[in-house]
Parts: sequence; structure tokens; C-alpha cells
Amino acid sequence: MPNVLFFSILTILAGASVAAQQVLNASLRVALNSAAWSGFVSYFVGVACMALLALVLRDPIPSVAVAGRIPWWAFSGGLFGAIFIGLAIFLIPKLGAATFIVLLVTGQMLASVTIDHFGWLGLPEHPIDLPRLIGTALLVGGCVLIRR
Repeated sequence: MPNVLFFSILTILAGASVAAQQVLNASLRVALNSAAWSGFVSYFVGVACMALLALVLRDPIPSVAVAGRIPWWAFSGGLFGAIFIGLAIFLIPKLGAATFIVLLVTGQMLASVTIDHFGWLGLPEHPIDLPRLIGTALLVGGCVLIRR
């Protein structure tokens, strides 16, 4: 059980970092006068950080054979990340950080329970049951209240 608390705290910190990242990217957009270049800078810094992490962890570079066994759709995460970053850079100045993040969480929850229910993208199925449905409704309801 202690690991669950620790991992939960780390996940909350990850969520806070998403909010901070999007506000910083939106500010960078204003400074650079370009959504595209602010997104590029964000990804460039992210790639540099991940390369440094791989070096520190001494992770070997995956072989072409390993990469060839990975389903094509598994490589599309960066595309969805770019869509997310691009929309955040564009929308945060229009909606505000809190509204953007609350709508983001709503979309994430609806997509997550759907992906879990059907076991899409290689995940095991976790059917939508009454407690999950109530939890999702409460979360979406909270989002509506924050959006007001």
C-alpha cells in the first residue's frame, strides 16, 4: 500500500507538471510570436532531457529488429503529443489555464474509460461498471463546475 501512495503522489506531480508545461509553452508562444516554434522548442528540450535520461540510465539504443516488431500505431504517440502541445499553445491564452486543463481532464477521462472498456491499444479490458461510471460522472461534473 505505501507504493500506491508514493505512485499516486508522483502522478499528481506529473499532472501539475502538465499544467505548468502548457502555461510555459503559451508564454513562449507570445515571446516567440509563433505557436509552431514554441512547440518545437518544447519538444527539442524534451528530447534533450529524454536523451540525457537514457544516458544516465545507460539504456541501450533499441535495434532495428526490435523496432520492426513494434506495431505501427505504437509510434504515433509523438503525433498525439504534438497535437496536444499545439492546441494547448493556441487555446490556453483564449480559455485560461484552469479551463483548458479541466476540459483536458474531461477528454482524458472519457477516452481512458473507453480505451479500458474495449482494451484498445494493447491494454487489458477493464469493463465500465457502475462505480467507474459514477466516478467518471463525478469527475466530469467537477469539470463542469470549475468551468462555470
